[in-house]
Amino acid sequence: MEIKNEVLERLESKGVNRRDFIKYTTLVTSVLGLAPSMVPRVAQAMTAKERPTVIWLHFAECTGCSEALLRTTYPWIDEVVLEVLNVAYHETIMAPSGEAAEKSLHDAMAKYKGKYILFCEGAVPTKDNGIYGKVGGRTMLEIAKAATKDALATVCVGNCACSGGVQAAKPNPTQAMSVEKATGVKTININGCPPNPINMIATVVHYLLLGKLPAVDKVGRPLFAYGSTIHDKCPRRSHYENKEYVKKFGDEGAMKGWCLAEVGCKGPDTYNNCSLIKFNDGTNWPIGAGHPCIGCSEPGFWDEKAPFYEAL
Repeated sequence: MEIKNEVLERLESKGVNRRDFIKYTTLVTSVLGLAPSMVPRVAQAMTAKERPTVIWLHFAECTGCSEALLRTTYPWIDEVVLEVLNVAYHETIMAPSGEAAEKSLHDAMAKYKGKYILFCEGAVPTKDNGIYGKVGGRTMLEIAKAATKDALATVCVGNCACSGGVQAAKPNPTQAMSVEKATGVKTININGCPPNPINMIATVVHYLLLGKLPAVDKVGRPLFAYGSTIHDKCPRRSHYENKEYVKKFGDEGAMKGWCLAEVGCKGPDTYNNCSLIKFNDGTNWPIGAGHPCIGCSEPGFWDEKAPFYEAL
């Protein structure tokens, strides 16, 4: 099966290079664990005329997850996102503000009731009925409950939305918590601080291609991305087996690329596919740059993985 010329021509008319698009769809296909023969079907799913509607909400967060998606180094990702999704509401990229923005949200939720995919970024403050986080005069808790109730599916992006993140770190004065815990609605969790944008896109593509959301682990993370630990696929694994460890940053072991376990690497306890897809157009990832994994895709990592530079 070949990718239809009309698909590629439509993308080219919007400034999307054929080679880059095929490279990207091949990567997404690989991340999903599909055979290479599925690349054309993934490409067609990503350029279907019937685009799923997305409402993207921000709660207690830093917007780093949105920035990770919007600033990915593929030069055409903005075009692809606009082709793949009907983004009805996203505070960071939308034109309206204030009351006009609030109207956009209410209108989108009413128009696409039961049909929109809800993306949530950030933890939800719940103490004192959620008064420590408000948008447009409503608490984030109110907004989260209303939006998740009428969503086709809820996808949490980043450690804060998935498991509370830094907002939920001790002593957690606002009683911030994950979207799932705050609302009682089951969520798909694209965990990380921030998560890799490829995993965000791949989750949507899985739905477009197969008509259902991906299988998940016990904490709601897609198995295609979080099915094995960093340690399992680490290129420094052989040094671990040979007991060759970096003792301190800048020493001989560090120069030789030895295992980072003794300077705090949390790879054995962290599930993610960082070593396979990397970041910044596949340029590098923390361990590749000589920094230990801090376990950012694990629930409660701010409390449970600290101190970051001490061995497990």
